[in-house]
Amino acid sequence: MSAEYATFGLAPAMRAGGVLANGDYQVHRDFVDFIVEGRPLLFQLSDLDAVSPLASDVPPAIFTAQVRGLLLEADPPLPDGRYVIYGCPECESLGCGAVTAAIDRAGDDFVWRDFAWQTDERADLERNGYHGIGPFRFRGAEYRTALASLLEAAPGGSRRRVLLIGARVAVLAKLAAALRTIGIGADITRDADGVPADELRGYGAVAFGRAVTEQERAAVRRVFDRAGVEVAYVHGLAPIVPLLVAQIEHALDRSPVQQRRLTRLVAVDGEAGVEVTSPCRVRLTAYRLDRLYRTHAHEVFDGVLEAGRHRIPLDAKAVKGEAYVVARSSGSVLVQAMAR
Repeated sequence: MSAEYATFGLAPAMRAGGVLANGDYQVHRDFVDFIVEGRPLLFQLSDLDAVSPLASDVPPAIFTAQVRGLLLEADPPLPDGRYVIYGCPECESLGCGAVTAAIDRAGDDFVWRDFAWQTDERADLERNGYHGIGPFRFRGAEYRTALASLLEAAPGGSRRRVLLIGARVAVLAKLAAALRTIGIGADITRDADGVPADELRGYGAVAFGRAVTEQERAAVRRVFDRAGVEVAYVHGLAPIVPLLVAQIEHALDRSPVQQRRLTRLVAVDGEAGVEVTSPCRVRLTAYRLDRLYRTHAHEVFDGVLEAGRHRIPLDAKAVKGEAYVVARSSGSVLVQAMAR
């Protein structure tokens, strides 16, 4: 094992939820990711849809136990001194597969080694090991300080509630139901007057319908400003529930921009421009409204893109008239109106 040190840090991350074009739902998860040598470790493990065990929605006692385990203050949950580094975002079953690693002490340092994809009680390093990943040796003080900071802050601190404001109650009700299904709380109101400051602090975003006037939007902003609450404001592009969910998912993303995989989306002249920072699966979905305001959804691309910028042609029928494009990776979502 190399004696060289790797830097260790933590950063907020998100597994993007959403309503997919085929009608399926994908659960939203906020978690803390491991930053190794300045990059999310998850990005080094191919295109993996997974979350760390440091998720905001786990009970505080379990969250604390996970941190204590990574600090080697508790017994490993798996044989051979192995710990779950990333697991299934939909459930806790090892049967779905998990990235595990052995964690050791080397003097005052901590070493993560023998990364593997594990689906049962013991890892098969020969067959399922990540042979190009690690081992990583972390300085003890840096490692302990980063993880101990999680115990000082209340887990689950991310605000996963959205305030929906608009005139079309039927659309808002469908949107609220979709958000709740993927794990995001949602409340509907016509304005925010009279809402106590403590309640306002529970919201991470405010979504406005297209019928809400600029004066009404400004009044809502003043209410949040007076309460000292900073939220993301979403201006709904169209009364299309999956599209609005994608806009809200993007607004709730608190991960550092420089540590996101999907960083750019433009949609113009019949093609989409996409930029990714590391190889990952990207799905592009086009939504459009016809003359009768009926919604049409088309999956226009689904494939793995290498790091860099890409130009992807779009089916002319899919983006005819008033149309929008949603780009989705496992960790983030971007939305753009189709420019002409």
